[in-house]
Amino acid sequence: MDFGVSMFPTPTSAGPAEIAIEAEKLGFESFFVSEHSHIPVDTQFPLADVVPMGYRSMFDPFVSMAAAVTVTEKIKLGTAILIAPQHNAINFAKAISTLDQISNGRIVVGIGAGWNPPEMENHGVKFADRFKATRETIEAMVELWTNDEAEYHGDVVNFSKSWQWPKPVQTPHPPIFIAGSGPNILKRVVALGQGWMPIFQVNWDDSMVGLQTNYHALARDVAELKQRTDEASKPKTMITAMGLPPTPEYVDYLAENGVERMMLGLGHESRDEAFDQLNTYADMIKQYR
Repeated sequence: MDFGVSMFPTPTSAGPAEIAIEAEKLGFESFFVSEHSHIPVDTQFPLADVVPMGYRSMFDPFVSMAAAVTVTEKIKLGTAILIAPQHNAINFAKAISTLDQISNGRIVVGIGAGWNPPEMENHGVKFADRFKATRETIEAMVELWTNDEAEYHGDVVNFSKSWQWPKPVQTPHPPIFIAGSGPNILKRVVALGQGWMPIFQVNWDDSMVGLQTNYHALARDVAELKQRTDEASKPKTMITAMGLPPTPEYVDYLAENGVERMMLGLGHESRDEAFDQLNTYADMIKQYR
């Protein structure tokens, strides 16, 4: 199993470049950053009474990734996650393909439909349309990445026959991991992506549907994912797991169920706190290398 780290870069946290450098030195396979463009003050945060400061002040993900790309050589660089409905598909595709060029093919694209209605509506997208907008955005980006002349005509995304370069280094394009949970998530994963990026919750209750994934249902979900992938005649769907510490209990269970990558969170801690946590994680995963 591969191990990656994720963070919410903010003005008071460790910087994305220095964390990426250290993660690469310590042998981590990947480094991920998250996204929120802004947080409306009337946001109802589903996981706490108050929206954490890290959500309110995180850096732009593309700028953070660009900073990390230029100071690393091997580590993969990704997003966990980008909120697809809040982006213009043409600019979105251009940013990702440019990063893939600069990194020489090291980009991993984690994409979700979003959870915050007022944030999304501030971007001009109705919350009820978020899944349609996500689908059309992904489909349109793939068209731009894989065709010399691309066009797309949907309800949300619409553009005439166009040229767009650079194309990504990775062919046909950087791997897309669909994040999320709920009754239709595996269907969307197989239809739109090459991987699934669930946030696992051990202490599960049904109120978490749509935000997190029941850890205890992993074997069932993996079996369904394999069946859907086989029926669609697609290559094996990759899985990147979030939300769990790298203890033997969790690592072994994830590996037994075909999870290829475990992502370990650093949050938005200060430089010293983040480096301490990063080294703790590195010590914990030595036995799996």
